[in-house]
Amino acid sequence: MKKYFRAYLGGILMSLLLLSATETDSYSCTIIAVGKKASADGSVIVSHTDCGADNRIRVVHGRSFREGEMAPVHWGIQDVDRPLDDFGDVIGHIPQVAKTYTYFHSAYPHMNEHQLAIAESTTSQRAELRISRDACKQIITVEQAQAFALQRYTSAREATAFIGNLMSVYGFLPSCQGESETLVIGDPEEIWIFEVFSVGPGWDPESGEPGAIWAAQRIPDDHALIVANWAIIKEVDAADTLNFMVSANYQQFAIDRGWYNPGLNEPFIWQDVYAPLPREWATSRLWLFYSTCAPGYRDWPKRSLEDGHMMGYNQYIQYVEPLSIYPTSISPEKKISVRDVMAFQRSTFEGTIYDKTEDYDWYVPDGKGGMKKSPLATPFPTRDMRELLDINNRRNVARPMGYYGMIAQLRDWLPDPIGGIYWVFLDNAYTSPYVPIYAGTREIADCYKNYDPSAYSNKSACWAIDFVDNLLYLKWQEAIKDVWKVREPLESRLFSEREKIDSEALALYRDRPDRALQYLTAYTKANMEAVLTMYNDLHDRLIVKYSNSR
Repeated sequence: MKKYFRAYLGGILMSLLLLSATETDSYSCTIIAVGKKASADGSVIVSHTDCGADNRIRVVHGRSFREGEMAPVHWGIQDVDRPLDDFGDVIGHIPQVAKTYTYFHSAYPHMNEHQLAIAESTTSQRAELRISRDACKQIITVEQAQAFALQRYTSAREATAFIGNLMSVYGFLPSCQGESETLVIGDPEEIWIFEVFSVGPGWDPESGEPGAIWAAQRIPDDHALIVANWAIIKEVDAADTLNFMVSANYQQFAIDRGWYNPGLNEPFIWQDVYAPLPREWATSRLWLFYSTCAPGYRDWPKRSLEDGHMMGYNQYIQYVEPLSIYPTSISPEKKISVRDVMAFQRSTFEGTIYDKTEDYDWYVPDGKGGMKKSPLATPFPTRDMRELLDINNRRNVARPMGYYGMIAQLRDWLPDPIGGIYWVFLDNAYTSPYVPIYAGTREIADCYKNYDPSAYSNKSACWAIDFVDNLLYLKWQEAIKDVWKVREPLESRLFSEREKIDSEALALYRDRPDRALQYLTAYTKANMEAVLTMYNDLHDRLIVKYSNSR
């Protein structure tokens, strides 16, 4: 039996190293955003986890262009199999601008040199609105819109208006299983939510009709929000142009299709009209965030383990409480820090009914007449493990996907190159460190640009972290502590030295801005290379410590 079990674990390990980075679904991205009066340090915070497959972070430098030039529109930006300078198939063009800004490019581009940041979450839309690339004339994917906005704008308000107009003129083309999208767009002063739905098949750009249905809302400075793969905008006040933007068809489209009847004198609730009924992979994250940051806001559903409220193995996909109980945003009862956002993005629903390590199939005899949790219990059981042990597949916030995520920290009291910090993790937030990339960084370390999911490389930070992530399956409950023993000191150092790095960069910036950019670039690259070395060493130690021969 021992021999069989060891062989079983070895098989899991080898298959995971090749496959775990690709096992995913379209409902994975979680956005947390915090206004400057709700954050602990006065910064605006915009975060996004479980981004697309191309986790290779690289700098795309700003350029100047001749009058009349056209900018290519790409399909395939998220494709990790393309060369770094290949952004995909060209499916159209839009007018180019005279000068573009430098930004950080990846599957979903997130931040530029002027502290403009954008986070994305795929959302659900009515089946009637879905379209496919092969049968439509729409050409603007959300990731292409993000790249264009980061190249052209410095403020969240202007970027929001630009993306809306872009979608209306050229048509919104879903790139994630035909679904809709939500963006959270922030700068050091404010945050906007932008939500877009398709107009369905048959749209013609020559018709003069908008090629998308969209609405955007400004979030109060003292509020925080979560987007969990579901639209969150509710009632829209199109006349309040300081706080809302809408497409020309935002309401009429629904009226024409019988989805909203203004004659009934009922409010037009954007979320209700265009999104289907919510399911638990969305509401569970909404519940976790709002019950954590504003427990006194209302009587939230009871879902702690102490509540004894398990509702069966089909809970993950069942229809639950109405989405209306969750606000678009909320004033948190305690101000939220960057590290608080990190902790949430690493959540596996510990202590709640969604905690997969608490499934009773993980419990084994303790030799004293009782039961104890197996050291193999993991919050990330593979598909094979779930089938073997009959464990549900409820969605965590953190995901072992081989992708990446980020937290953009936007600070208005410092010059843009120093004020903006793009905190990035690779593979899985639960095991990976976040490393800071300053907005003024001019180049990324090779180890954060080097990733091929089909070929292991010890020069790739993502592969080094993924290797460790998969070795944890040998004895998860103990091995994860070994990871935290090396990760936590690193992150603690990165936070404790923030003021020192900021001050030194600022002193250089006042005298020679170019020297400050060189300093920040060297600092960023050094931290990335330290992560590669740390995780390569760590997986060697884990293999020895948890070898099957022991």
